[in-house]
Amino acid sequence: MAQKNAQPVTSSVEQPASGHGGGFPPFERDTFPAQLLWLALTFVALYLLMSRVALPRVGSIIEERRKRIDADLAEAQRFKGESDAAIAAHEKALADARARAQMLANDTHAKAAATAEARRKEVDAKLATRITEAEKTIAGTRAAAMANVQGIASEAAAAIVERLTGTKPAGQDVTDAVSNALKR
Repeated sequence: MAQKNAQPVTSSVEQPASGHGGGFPPFERDTFPAQLLWLALTFVALYLLMSRVALPRVGSIIEERRKRIDADLAEAQRFKGESDAAIAAHEKALADARARAQMLANDTHAKAAATAEARRKEVDAKLATRITEAEKTIAGTRAAAMANVQGIASEAAAAIVERLTGTKPAGQDVTDAVSNALKR
């Protein structure tokens, strides 16, 4: 079978179909001075564009950001100062409140102690009055008991003498003898 539209095979060394020479275009000697001229013109145009338009805009944006950052830092410092002042005022108020609470506690303690002392003195006075009354009652009861003891002792002595001697002694003699014995 024969191929109908067969094209001839070309070697890779042959020239390309574009018609250019065989080298890399920027390195061709014929176009090198023109390329340098366009490079210089493009560089100058880009330099002027960047220095006159783009860089001032970027610089102004950077300056605006720097001013905003400085303002934010100043505001943060002001807020920090205000918060420090508020903390100091809070701590002072807290210390004052603690001092007032301690003073109130001391006053309350002193009042309670004074009330307790007054109550103790009142109770002591009542007890002293009751003790005095009790001592008077005891003294009266003792005197009555001693009088009874003297009468009982006189009766017992009279009974003992009568039993031992067989005669009843005189009442006044027995009373005098018992009184003398009790006085010793």
